[in-house]
Amino acid sequence: MSDIEVVRVGDELFRVKVRDDGGETHHDVTVATADLERLGGPYDSPEDFVRACFAFLLEREPKESILREFDLRDISRYFPEFEREIAAS
Repeated sequence: MSDIEVVRVGDELFRVKVRDDGGETHHDVTVATADLERLGGPYDSPEDFVRACFAFLLEREPKESILREFDLRDISRYFPEFEREIAAS
């Protein structure tokens, strides 16, 4: 089980640390305000939304395979089901 720590460092920028028994990785994720409004409704905070996005990714790939810097919209390029599943959570 991974521990996902999310800190908002700008209006649209989040710094994410993923920790498990194998160590930790760090990621910078840009989340456009429009995407947060469109997909993040079911979540208590923007940080909770980003945490859920990482949980989604970690169900599909190891933390070391997640890009170190990316825009949230990039997830759908790799996983077309992302928006449907994340908005339904």
